[in-house]
Amino acid sequence: MIGQQDVQKVAHLARLTLTPAEEAQFTTQLGAILEYVEQLNELDVTTVEPTTRAIDVSNITRPDQQHPHPNRAQILAGAPDPEGDFFRVPKIMDS
Repeated sequence: MIGQQDVQKVAHLARLTLTPAEEAQFTTQLGAILEYVEQLNELDVTTVEPTTRAIDVSNITRPDQQHPHPNRAQILAGAPDPEGDFFRVPKIMDS
């Protein structure tokens, strides 16, 4: 069973600020989801082939082609805090 501390830990990892009411709500909801998954684990699927989706579909994609943008200054002008020819982004790793 998932506890409120587990929800707080996941919220911290996801950089979410939850109210106590949201923590209680998510604890209940995530607990129900995990209970359902446990029910699914009881099914005998030894004769079922692994699949990635229920129906056979294929995605039509084009090959990636790398090429520079013709106006680099225009792209950097849209950045909130450019640094020279680069985008400045917030630090996400704590020391």
